[in-house]
Amino acid sequence: MIRSVVRGFGAALPKRVLTNKEMESKVDTSDEWIVQRTGIRQRHIAGEGETTASLGEKAARAALERAGLTADDLDLIIVATSTPDNTFPATAVNIQNRLGMRHGAAFDLQAVCSGFVYAVATADAYIRGGLAKRALVIGAETFSRILDWSDRTTCVLFGDGAGAIILEAQKGEGTTADRGVLTAQLRSDGMHGDKLYVDGGPSTTGTVGHLRMEGREVFKHAVGMITDVIEAAFEATGTSADDVDWLVPHQANRRIIDGSAKKLGIPNEKVVVTVDLHGNTSAASIPLALDTAASDGRIKKGDLVMLEAMGGGFTWGSVLIRW
Repeated sequence: MIRSVVRGFGAALPKRVLTNKEMESKVDTSDEWIVQRTGIRQRHIAGEGETTASLGEKAARAALERAGLTADDLDLIIVATSTPDNTFPATAVNIQNRLGMRHGAAFDLQAVCSGFVYAVATADAYIRGGLAKRALVIGAETFSRILDWSDRTTCVLFGDGAGAIILEAQKGEGTTADRGVLTAQLRSDGMHGDKLYVDGGPSTTGTVGHLRMEGREVFKHAVGMITDVIEAAFEATGTSADDVDWLVPHQANRRIIDGSAKKLGIPNEKVVVTVDLHGNTSAASIPLALDTAASDGRIKKGDLVMLEAMGGGFTWGSVLIRW
């Protein structure tokens, strides 16, 4: 059996750090309020010259360097983003050009905060289907540019950044001991589209628009949807929460992360949390968290790692990987 094995990982964050204390001078909020309700203490905000593509390129180069590969070794680039540099061409093609890659395929994928999970699942399908040997999967966002900075319920939540992994086709035995992607579970339900969305677009308003969210509604659905796809991953692989070495969730809200882990019976010491440092970086949050935990030595070769996310649409999904 062909497995999609992680060869490298990397991340990139904008230079500017925006703390909760600084947010107090912008909107009617407080550090205590933000931390209590979200767990966020700071976020990175893209400055002049920093875009989704430039951050994605930096994360990609870090992943290639760690893997000991070059752009010539890639067959496919998938960029998960809701904040592309342009309506078209795709940010993935932009990054492909920046890397000097003149072959293969590159495209964007849009599933909001679930984007990276969807992109990993898509790259895995390409690799298992023999359409690619190595895929660069990037989650990159500049959500600060679609925020309404007068809306204190949303502007305190989001940040910018990018993360990337490289998946490579390797032979496995077809068991859960194999390294690589073991299963992916994807879901969506468009009836919830009005609970988390952007109020603009080329075909409707002709503008970029701003992010709008019904926070209570999102929170109400999040834990149940997340546990649904994680339990489906366990069922598909014959594993359980006890087998998981690390849960790497989408970093949206500390209360959602804690609630999901508790419901699944995964202890806090096995959960990677970076929401306090990065805020909600949408499709970039999982690869940023992966980079943090793999770089500091927590996630090691052979570890069983569960990725999960839920985003606007609603979309939600999980990927179980043997690191």
